[in-house]
Amino acid sequence: MVIATTLLEDIKLALADVNDPEIPAISIVDLGIVHEVGIDRGSGAIRVELLPTFVGCPALDAIREAVERRLAAFGRPVDVRFVFSVPWTTDRITLAGHDALRRSGFAPPTGTAAVGSPLVVLESPVPCPFCGSTRTRLENVFGPAQCRSIRYCLSCRQPFEQFKEI
Repeated sequence: MVIATTLLEDIKLALADVNDPEIPAISIVDLGIVHEVGIDRGSGAIRVELLPTFVGCPALDAIREAVERRLAAFGRPVDVRFVFSVPWTTDRITLAGHDALRRSGFAPPTGTAAVGSPLVVLESPVPCPFCGSTRTRLENVFGPAQCRSIRYCLSCRQPFEQFKEI
């Protein structure tokens, strides 16, 4: 159990309660989209900077609203912004996030993509989140969202989504 000692720590812990609306098994903290959290000295407002996984991500408004709802409990104004000063990459996903993705039937990124490589590398084996086999194939590079593709396991015959490596 983690016990927060400051308001800022309490806010950061509260953000861990906010799940991604498209993949509810993972929090926005474990997904790595929380960039900066602060408290404005003058107004006392809570400032949260988030990194979108993709510029056109359809879940941005839902994430903003979920963060605002969760932080409203602090009784302060909340300013949530999506920033592009630092790009989000899949290496920001925490180990707990990788586990949450795997438990919910997603293949987390493998960390094998080199800088400047294509978004999806067809030759890289992707382990099945259900049975662990690397006998998987890409079914469709276009998954339900820009950040995911559809794969199929030849061993257990389960389809699954893969988080694209960026």
